[in-house]
Amino acid sequence: MLRPPSPLRALTPLAVCALLLSTPVAGSASAEAGSGLYEVRGADTAQDRTAVAATGAAIDHVEGGTLLVTATPADADEIADLGLDVREASAVTALASPDPGYTDHAELLDIVEEVVTEHSGIARSTVIGTSYEGRDIVAVKISDNAATDEDQPEVLFVHAQHAREHLTVEMAVHLMHMLTDGYGEDARITELVDSREIWILPNVNPDGSEYDMAGGTWRNWRKNRQPNAGSRSVGTDLNRNWDYRWGCCNGSSGSPSSATYRGSAPESAPEVRVIADFVRSRVVGGEQQITSAVDFHTYSELVLWPFGYTYGEVVPGMTREEYDTHEALGTYIAQANGYTPQQSSDLYITDGSIGDWLWGDQRIVNFTFEMYPRNARQGGFYPPSSVIERETARNEEAVLRLLDYADCPYRIVGAQASYCS
Repeated sequence: MLRPPSPLRALTPLAVCALLLSTPVAGSASAEAGSGLYEVRGADTAQDRTAVAATGAAIDHVEGGTLLVTATPADADEIADLGLDVREASAVTALASPDPGYTDHAELLDIVEEVVTEHSGIARSTVIGTSYEGRDIVAVKISDNAATDEDQPEVLFVHAQHAREHLTVEMAVHLMHMLTDGYGEDARITELVDSREIWILPNVNPDGSEYDMAGGTWRNWRKNRQPNAGSRSVGTDLNRNWDYRWGCCNGSSGSPSSATYRGSAPESAPEVRVIADFVRSRVVGGEQQITSAVDFHTYSELVLWPFGYTYGEVVPGMTREEYDTHEALGTYIAQANGYTPQQSSDLYITDGSIGDWLWGDQRIVNFTFEMYPRNARQGGFYPPSSVIERETARNEEAVLRLLDYADCPYRIVGAQASYCS
């Protein structure tokens, strides 16, 4: 069912792992000109972390009361004004050359073509739009009759909204192979492919991914590559650009220089508009066919559920049964991959995220997977490609559990009679 690691991946581990040191940054790559990595200590609560994020800093990792953030010096000064301990952090990741064991966009399109050609009955690909720089954004459909739109529960997997999170593209590659190579060989996979329509969007930010890989070192790039009018800063954070509670709650930045810049308006990023239009196109006869979804990110090993814009659980747009469904299913999934399950805002407030939009606007039960590693010391955004097979395979059972419940996610709390007539 699973393909062995390629010789390239086996022989080209990343030369160094991310290691935080309380010393100044020296020649490190940055997400924006003038920005860098900072270690913030004393952010013990979600409210503390939200205050840090409200400065425009991108919180890369949370470990106890210590944060690793990508920020401009001005952001760092604002964080210090909050009474927190801020110091520059050198990351040896920034000195590493891009690892050729990771899949670039041209290679990804070749893999998609290969999967569709070898499994033409159960797999097909569609270009659903293009990125700002004109690269194809592809959707791969896997189902027993892939060329036919059947009345079956649909599941969506989104990958690489953030450019530097390359392991998520490898997750897409793994899922494509798992579901097609396993069809007819594994009874559980066969049954799920026969009874579900599965959509995989393997890289929704190809411009950013290619830019991050293109230099002599990893560039620590998060956003897309769309210019911002009236600014020299480039890029919008795709996962702050969604049209649900956009910019509402200090969970994104209005500054184009920020790594969490929300864009000039909801769906102002062409990539977000392409994905949103695709999701809206799955409304058939007034009913959204996609019942569940996962948005893959790195890192920290978490399973997150909405809402991110509020600390509340039962709020307008989320009943107790609906929250309990997310919590129970997220916890069940996390038992399979060993990640930590929690509401998104338990980390810090975010607004304009895909998770909030998928539920709040489209009523799709959904989760964010923050993949390997657990911390920066294990490689941060750039773990060695030697871990790809292990860490993507780690999510097989978690994904299968989501697919199991896609017919009616509310079954997990016994509420199927109310929601799945």
